[in-house]
Amino acid sequence: MNGIIEDRSSVSSTDILDGEGLQGPHSAARFSHILQKDAFLVFRSLCKLSMKPLADGPPDPKSHELRSKIVSLQLLLSVLQGAGPVFRTHEMFVNAIKQYLCVALSKNGVSSVPEVFELSLAIFLTLLSHFKVHLKMQIEVFFREIFLTILETTTSSFEHKWMVIQTLTRICADAQCVVDIYVNYDCDLNAANIFERLVNDLSKIAQGRSGQELGMTPLQELSLRKKGLECLVSILKCMVEWSKDMYVNPNLQANLGQEHPSEGFTEHPAGRRDSISSLDSTVPPSQADHPEQYEVIKQQKDIIENGIDLFNKKPKRGIQYLQDQGMLAAPAEDIAQFLHQEDRLDTTQVGEYLGENIRFNKEVMYCYVDQLDFCGRDFVSALRAFLEGFRLPGEAQKIDRLMEKFAARYLECNQGQTLFASADTAYVLAYSIIMLTTDLHSPQVKNKMTKEQYIKMNRGINDSKDLPEEYLSAIYDEIAGKKITMKESKEFSVTPKSAKQSVASEKQRRLLYNVEMEQMAKTAKALMEAVSHAQAPFFSATHLEHVRPMFKLAWTPLLAAFSVGLQDCDDPDVASLCLEGIRCAVRIACIFSMQLERDAYVQALARFTLLTASSSITEMKQKNIDTIKTLITVAHTDGNYLGSSWHEILRCISQLELAQLIGTGVKTRYVSGVVRDRDATIKGLPSGTEEFMPLGLGNLVGSQDKRQMAHIQESVGETSSQSVVVAVDRIFTGSTRLDGNAIVDFVRWLCAVSMDELASAHQPRMFSLQKIVEISYYNMNRIRLQWSRIWQVIGDHFNKVGCNPNEDVAVFAVDSLRQLSMKFLEKGELANFRFQKDFLRPFEHIMKRNRSPTIRDMVIRCVAQMVNSQAAHIRSGWKNIFSVFHQAASDHDETIVELAFQTTGHIVVNTFQEHFAAGIDSFQDAVKCLSEFVCNAAFPDTSMEAIRLIRHCAKYVSERPQSLREYTSDDMNVAPGDRVWVRGWFPILFELSCIINRCKLDVRTRGLTVMFEIMKSYGHTFQKHWWHDLFRIVFRIFDNMKLPEQQTEKTEWMTTTCNHALYAICDVFTQFYRPLSEVLLADIFTQLQWCVRQDNEQLARSGTNCLENLVILNGDKFSPEVWDSTCCCMLDIFHDTSPHALLTWRPAGQEDECADVKHLDADFDSQSQSSCDRALSERGHSQMSSDDTWRSKSNARVSDQKLFAGLLIKCVVQLELIQTIDNIVFYPATSKKEDAENMAAAQRDAPAESEVAGGDALLGQGMYRHMTSAHLFKLLDCLLESHTFAKDFNSNNEQRTALWRAGFKGKSKPNLLKQETSSLACSLRILFRMDSDPERRASWPHVQVRLLLVCAEALGYFISLTSESHREAWNSLLMLLLTRTLRLPDDKFQPHASCYYPPLCEMMQFDLIPELRAALRRFFQRIGSVFHIAAPDGACTPTA
Repeated sequence: MNGIIEDRSSVSSTDILDGEGLQGPHSAARFSHILQKDAFLVFRSLCKLSMKPLADGPPDPKSHELRSKIVSLQLLLSVLQGAGPVFRTHEMFVNAIKQYLCVALSKNGVSSVPEVFELSLAIFLTLLSHFKVHLKMQIEVFFREIFLTILETTTSSFEHKWMVIQTLTRICADAQCVVDIYVNYDCDLNAANIFERLVNDLSKIAQGRSGQELGMTPLQELSLRKKGLECLVSILKCMVEWSKDMYVNPNLQANLGQEHPSEGFTEHPAGRRDSISSLDSTVPPSQADHPEQYEVIKQQKDIIENGIDLFNKKPKRGIQYLQDQGMLAAPAEDIAQFLHQEDRLDTTQVGEYLGENIRFNKEVMYCYVDQLDFCGRDFVSALRAFLEGFRLPGEAQKIDRLMEKFAARYLECNQGQTLFASADTAYVLAYSIIMLTTDLHSPQVKNKMTKEQYIKMNRGINDSKDLPEEYLSAIYDEIAGKKITMKESKEFSVTPKSAKQSVASEKQRRLLYNVEMEQMAKTAKALMEAVSHAQAPFFSATHLEHVRPMFKLAWTPLLAAFSVGLQDCDDPDVASLCLEGIRCAVRIACIFSMQLERDAYVQALARFTLLTASSSITEMKQKNIDTIKTLITVAHTDGNYLGSSWHEILRCISQLELAQLIGTGVKTRYVSGVVRDRDATIKGLPSGTEEFMPLGLGNLVGSQDKRQMAHIQESVGETSSQSVVVAVDRIFTGSTRLDGNAIVDFVRWLCAVSMDELASAHQPRMFSLQKIVEISYYNMNRIRLQWSRIWQVIGDHFNKVGCNPNEDVAVFAVDSLRQLSMKFLEKGELANFRFQKDFLRPFEHIMKRNRSPTIRDMVIRCVAQMVNSQAAHIRSGWKNIFSVFHQAASDHDETIVELAFQTTGHIVVNTFQEHFAAGIDSFQDAVKCLSEFVCNAAFPDTSMEAIRLIRHCAKYVSERPQSLREYTSDDMNVAPGDRVWVRGWFPILFELSCIINRCKLDVRTRGLTVMFEIMKSYGHTFQKHWWHDLFRIVFRIFDNMKLPEQQTEKTEWMTTTCNHALYAICDVFTQFYRPLSEVLLADIFTQLQWCVRQDNEQLARSGTNCLENLVILNGDKFSPEVWDSTCCCMLDIFHDTSPHALLTWRPAGQEDECADVKHLDADFDSQSQSSCDRALSERGHSQMSSDDTWRSKSNARVSDQKLFAGLLIKCVVQLELIQTIDNIVFYPATSKKEDAENMAAAQRDAPAESEVAGGDALLGQGMYRHMTSAHLFKLLDCLLESHTFAKDFNSNNEQRTALWRAGFKGKSKPNLLKQETSSLACSLRILFRMDSDPERRASWPHVQVRLLLVCAEALGYFISLTSESHREAWNSLLMLLLTRTLRLPDDKFQPHASCYYPPLCEMMQFDLIPELRAALRRFFQRIGSVFHIAAPDGACTPTA
């Protein structure tokens, strides 16, 4: 038997096999030893013996047939169990098993004798274990036709079902076997879905369906259910074992300590001791195991099966579906082939489809018939072959078309026949045979057709001749003997699901079952014989991935079985099996990341804990307690894979804690005093709180029933047992062992449950919140990458909880945050990391969103404590700390502001002193925070102190620039040289500018002072482009958009802050002229022009003053280009401030006469009347003849008031500018001083001191020497333009009267005398100076021409004046003209004297002041001597 090797000649199998022997390709197989031949013959004999039929009637245990059958089966079993390698692999033995044993089994496998049936099952198990590689198709037949049919048939006996399920228990315990069944059958296009059917059938049994129909006792039904569940659990255990290498148990990771779980299945199950070892049959796979290929095949198979189902309902739809899915080609030939090959198609539907009178269907039908081969067949056998594949449709036309094509095909195949004259004969004959079959074999037909009638019916069909009578007679006899039917397999196949009719009695059921058993045996035997020679490779699976599609296929029936088991059965074994099954299912779903399946199973578990259900916990039974334990175990062992399923688990744990509190009698307030009245509201609680009643306790009767309370405590008492409490605790302590993704899921869902707990308005609970704090402690030492993801979730949760309207909850959250932060900060942080910043963000969020003073105060205290104890460890966390204080800075609560400011001060003064490098990143936040304190108007003392601290910050930047240069972070794109500016100076100066823009006068003035003080103190370290950025900040002070909107505030702003800033800017510019002149001069000029253009007299004066100071202090350093721009600036100011409207304005009635008035109104609408009520300055007073300030008259229009106010300021600015030019050119000499000197000299009737000195002393003064003649001429143009304008206005009496009447400038008519005289005086000084300057000799001709022209015009104008007061205003000017002309040397004096002589003579007629008359006297005397028209002294003395 085991292959004894001897030196004897091999025996050919052909020598020993009789006529029944193997035929075909196997006949040449040889035995290598005589013993092998004997073994073969014995084996074959035993198989034949076991197939001997038993006598009819109930089997007699003592009968010879039965005993021989049993013995033969026992011997076969022992042969198979002891088979050695030769028997298992030799072709002859394998063929013998296929041909004899399998056929025998198919007969005995449905025996009604329990012993025979049991032996058959045992033999099948052995075959499955040792020979499955060779018996793929036989195993399929056995499963499909026997096992599963017995399970599915309602009439099968309990004993048969029990034995089958016992056998399945053993099959299902072998992982290799279970996976192989799936791979070889469910993933084979030509095989049945055995694994799927098996799981579905077991699920139905496990659910206890149709127990009563089977006539079982309740005990039998329960036993069967348990066995069914056992099989399902075994299948799942096999899957778990098969894929165990993919599972990582968090509790067994070496680097985290060897903490083994106390409960739960062994993580690497060795539970195959009692299973069949399938190792013997596991041959090395002939090809690599590719699960993807099998999945593709399985998908194709599902599509085909779906298509067949559709076809069997509606053929067209089925074919269309298969074509759409790419499983069937479009041509008619392919569809015809599909109809031939696929025997699962409904034969009636095939017939209907082929018979349709549609062109394409006819094409398919023709192809279908053409694919049949009738060569050499007689007519009836050909017709039988034709009708095997489908059922003929009932419609005559359809039959007609089919028969017509059949006849044509028959003749085509048998062209040599001489019987039929044409295809018509064959067609009519075929039709007549169909009619004969129906007539002879239909029970509805009472009067059967005789042979004679049949022959008569077929007369003259062969081209008007008759077919031979004996031929027709033979046809009649054959049809009478055997009707035309479809294929055997289709005829015999049992459809157990149709056998649903109710069975009247046990006896009837037995009878019915016996009939079915016979049918099953017949079908199985036929199929076994059909596949006995077939070769089908059996594939031995090795890949872990097969479990995924297996579970996807099986999870729904499995879940149904376990759910029903837990739901409606209180048997502890059933509950235990269901829970074990669910645990395995969760494990598989977890390993393969099947979220939907995992969630479904975990939800089922959660539902059966009764903790989250609406039913009351008073209904809790032992199985529910066990479910809770299972859920905890799942959480403990599969935590890495649970994902969103943590939600259900943590909800249950949350409710479990509540149940424990009730169970231990702690929280009776949840129960007592809660009574439902008839209106279904709960007494003792505010309305609307019912939804928050946990654990279904809302419907309990209240405190009056102490026994009920005791019952509740008893029901949930076990939930408080030590083992449960410890197990729950281990979930949280074990969170440190979860992997990086799992811990994030765990935390996310714990936070979600915590939110649900806190959402209860009736009684918020903090169980999960406490657990969040705990796991934060446990997991804080994880790698930073993981921890930051965890904290992202927890931090967000603290954000929400910290803003909870319930103060107790918020206080707990803030305090927990404080403790966690202290611990976290102890770890410190390396440079450029941001973990602290992320960690401390919740403080910021709570401070921003929670308006409760208590919580805000607490946040500040917590942060202050952190600063005091952990300052050395804080790095990126400073940002959050300053952000919190920034929020506090704008508070109105003195305590909060005071505490926050104290801590901020401490950080700036002390902490920055020691740890400045650590705080660089948040330095600008610190300054911003201080700025916010400054801007809190409620606490002025704090504001001033905060400005002092900002000044202190500047000291750090100045002293430690190196720290700032070396600091790198997210500003890597900033050049190292600029980091001092970007991180140090800029934030300080920017925040000071913000303070200036936001605060009240005293604070902003202090801010402005500090800002410019910093510039002056540290400006020497600034680079050129820093200054550029800095002045963009500074100029924001003058930005119209940022100025206050109210007029009073705007005026105050301009007269104070803008004024102050303007002078300060000029000081800084002067101090740092070299670096600033290139980058900023143009901007400064623009800003000065802006100031002058504002409708604010004070600011306009300041603008001109600053321009004057700027030029006087820096002019000696100006280049010609700078002088160009300076002169242009003055020119622009002159033009901008020239009050042209004085000449063009018309009263309201004359508007239409003046085209310009609209334009002017528009110009001045925007001007304010802010300075209407202000007295003119000293310079301004003397210009207008009235000392009163102008008040607008009640009848003047508003636009006129605005216009006049603006004009007044323009007049002032014009005067200021004239004085400015005078000062710039001649400073420190002043025109007033010179005028006074001229007057004094005239009074003494002596030359002025400067004249005596020759005027040389003046040449070195002012900016005169630094300016070119072109620049001076430009200024002269301005002055003379101004003079001309004033002259025109003063001469226009009518216009002045109109203005005066309209309310412009008080009691007397307005005039511009001061402007008229001072502009001309300044022009004359410049011209006379240039004329006497030898360095400007080249310009003398031009200067002399202009001087003569100006002086002549001036004198001519003076003579034309009619007003005494107007002439008086010219006194100083005339003195200047005469005095300066007298200083000229004779050669220059001559042309002047010639030109001025006539007007000077005219002047004599006026009543001039003595000083002027004295000057005139000297002038005329000089003319006499220069022109030699006066005699020398003494020449004219009369002779005695």
